Amino acid sequence: MADDLKKGLEGVLVAESDLSSIDGDAGRLIYRGYPIEALAAGASFEEVLYLLWYGHLPDEGELAAFTEAMAAERSVDPAILETVRSLADAGEEPMAALRTATSMLSATEPEGEADAEDLEASLRKGRRITAKIPTVLAAFERYRQGEEPLDPDPALGLAENFLYLFTGEQPDPVAAETFDQALILHADHGLNASTFTSMVIASTMADVYSAITGGIGALSGPLHGGANQDVMEVLIEIDESDLEPRNWVEQATEEGRRIPGFGHRVYNVKDPRAKILRERSAELAEEGDSKWYDITTTLEAYLTDEKGLPEKGIAPNVDFYSGSVYYQLGIPIDMYTPIFAMSRSGGWIAHVLEYQRDNRLIRPRARYTGPEEQAFVPLQER
Repeated sequence: MADDLKKGLEGVLVAESDLSSIDGDAGRLIYRGYPIEALAAGASFEEVLYLLWYGHLPDEGELAAFTEAMAAERSVDPAILETVRSLADAGEEPMAALRTATSMLSATEPEGEADAEDLEASLRKGRRITAKIPTVLAAFERYRQGEEPLDPDPALGLAENFLYLFTGEQPDPVAAETFDQALILHADHGLNASTFTSMVIASTMADVYSAITGGIGALSGPLHGGANQDVMEVLIEIDESDLEPRNWVEQATEEGRRIPGFGHRVYNVKDPRAKILRERSAELAEEGDSKWYDITTTLEAYLTDEKGLPEKGIAPNVDFYSGSVYYQLGIPIDMYTPIFAMSRSGGWIAHVLEYQRDNRLIRPRARYTGPEEQAFVPLQER
């Protein structure tokens, strides 16, 4: 029936998109027809951004020009960095700081308040946002550590440059490649809550800064972007307990605790992105401490069968391995969701531009359940 209630818009089609497709039963994710496994293994994050924004993978010349243009936009106005410093000094949460700084970026936009119908201008603005978010996040972390932010290095790719800005050291090849892959895996994922939020804002023909700021707000919620942080906190709890990982998870499940990083709104089998990050976690374990990889694989073995299918009704999602991978890279736990936003901003921009090309204001209805007739009583008689 037309008036059937669909809580959470479950199963409701609201748009058509060429950007990404998810087969939850097969555990398949594609960006513009390319399997995520192929992109993660063979492309850079910049190539994936180009694919999402321009519709095809770049050739060498296109990629060189695009990478150079992105690198040229990384610097952030000192006034914005001063605000970031103030937020860090005040103990603000990283996602809230990112939301504030991203909104402020529009104040230094060189093209000003161009008409939102100028999609080419919006794309250029989106490119600037995506280039500057890593600089903002790295500066926030360094301010928290009592250090001054570093200048972006235009000779480094986006992922490698972020790790350099974040840690002050040139990352080793395994770390740089792992982080680049993680960004690729998180770049887009259909009409998730934050992407849909960005689209709703864009459907009013609001500017791209508003749409991305809204996406960051939606991603900050624990039901969406915070699961990898929850995973790592559980792994640390296991490591600090007196129990072996398998015994810990047995006790936790008997107590009715939910193990974060398992289950997904779309996937009925193991998230393909989790498979890729498990391999990267293994490589990082070979370079250093293997205990986080050992704990995650033990939990996965207990909760799934040998094929990675849900033995107990759930299967690993991308957050299950991204948390430990980021921890192995030395990234603080409360920065996981902001890094998610750093990657997903590319997908938000792509969806915003795609939707605005054939725009229709998103305006759903609610079923009214209140009273039908109330007698109004003047204020002095109540």
